[in-house]
Amino acid sequence: MKTKIAVPVETGKLCAHFGHCESFYIADTEDGKITDENEIVPPEHEPGLYPKWINGQGVSCIIAGGMGGKARMLLKEENIKVVISAESKTPRELVEDYLKGSLAIGENSCNHDR
Repeated sequence: MKTKIAVPVETGKLCAHFGHCESFYIADTEDGKITDENEIVPPEHEPGLYPKWINGQGVSCIIAGGMGGKARMLLKEENIKVVISAESKTPRELVEDYLKGSLAIGENSCNHDR
């Protein structure tokens, strides 16, 4: 099955807060393997903008560090699966771990619901 997975990135690793990332790593995957990967700079952050923008990139799953409740709700409305509280690694490592079923998660580092 083909799917696109996004990871918010800051200085080459998972960004601790979804809305503060420098870019998004987007991996095309098929049959448990990465088939293509890109890093895309998103538009300037505004509340509620990223979920629609991510959906427009064809993403169906996002792996994040911290994320507020509103962002989680808006991503769900866009039919994007949300995996939060991932550990700080490179985005490729996170996607590979996710595909293998070994993605380690901790506590949501975002404590607001704006």
